[in-house]
Amino acid sequence: MKHIQGAFITGYITVVVKGNTPELFFQACMKHKIPVWNIKKIGKDTCEGNIKLQHVKYIKKIKKETDYKISFINKKGYPFLFKRFIRKKELLIALFLCFFLIIALSNIVWKVQITGVPKDIEEKINKQLDSYGIRPGTLSFSLDSASSIQQKLMNDIPELLWVGVHKKGTTFFLEGVEKIIVEEEENAGPQNLVATKKGVIKNIYVSKGLPKVKVNDYVKPGDILVSGDITEDNEENEEEDKEEKKKSKLVAAEGDITAKTWYEMTVTVPLQTKNEVLTGNNEKKHYIQLGGFKIPIWGFEDPDYQAIHTDTTKNSVYFFKWKLPIKIVQSTLSEKKYNKLSRTKEEAIKTGIKQARKELQLQLGPDAKILTEKVLHETTESGKVKLNLYIAVEEDIAQAEPIK
Repeated sequence: MKHIQGAFITGYITVVVKGNTPELFFQACMKHKIPVWNIKKIGKDTCEGNIKLQHVKYIKKIKKETDYKISFINKKGYPFLFKRFIRKKELLIALFLCFFLIIALSNIVWKVQITGVPKDIEEKINKQLDSYGIRPGTLSFSLDSASSIQQKLMNDIPELLWVGVHKKGTTFFLEGVEKIIVEEEENAGPQNLVATKKGVIKNIYVSKGLPKVKVNDYVKPGDILVSGDITEDNEENEEEDKEEKKKSKLVAAEGDITAKTWYEMTVTVPLQTKNEVLTGNNEKKHYIQLGGFKIPIWGFEDPDYQAIHTDTTKNSVYFFKWKLPIKIVQSTLSEKKYNKLSRTKEEAIKTGIKQARKELQLQLGPDAKILTEKVLHETTESGKVKLNLYIAVEEDIAQAEPIK
């Protein structure tokens, strides 16, 4: 029975043979290794039997070598069912439209659910989502990725500490965490203010404690700038409760002490550079992606750009709540140009100084003030200018240190 396994899948046909001793025809089929089953004699000169669809062409060759008449009846199996189905165009179109409608409805946003935030922030999120085009009835394909939406919400709503965005089925789920401003508790313990860097004191403002330095004093890391022990100028001769009074004179020193500090930096600036600029011209292409294959559905030709920058977004296709192995891919092809810039040595030095100031400002923070810079050494080799700079900065150098 092995030879007839899977016959319904590949399709099989009943062959009717007419002629003198029709059994010999099926015997010839067996000699040609063509399996035949359910052989029956239905008349004096007529026999029938089943053969696989793929062997019909061989049966016709055998028939040419004999005088038998053959006919094919009872076509069964998937290939014949499929042909019958194809012939019913109305049913086929209806099924296709039904499937397409289900796919379309499964990829529309029907609900936006926001959790974890108060009502006022929820309203702000809803307004922002509406401005992004995320509302019930919107096609998922036209929306940005979840990470992009998350980043936009974080930038546009400062009250959010964190927000998570994900899509499940036809629902957008957003879970947010509100920023809670916690005021720092005052440090009730006694402390000094000490220097964190070498520098020359420029300004002193002390709200609590005893100043230990003056303007234009040079200090090193660890030097006490403001002392939290104010008993030094207020000692009493009474011995009783002396220790208790001393403890009562230890305070948490507070103040702002700025000093002039110095930094050495090394920067390298090329005399020739090349930067990439987008011109603003772009074209979009849309594909249906099946596994590793892409089928273009819109935008078939590449734009006539010399250089192209490509941004690609992929959106999954759902059938009800199940994600299909199909993606809608949108590629934005933007024209880009490369600009070559040549600098003189003087321009390279100016660029290097500007770059060093910017890097140092990012390192020190916005409160630091860069005063002056001086080029200690400069060299030019291999088309690059190397600068050693000495930069003066005015910044807060005070740091709290508990009194042991």
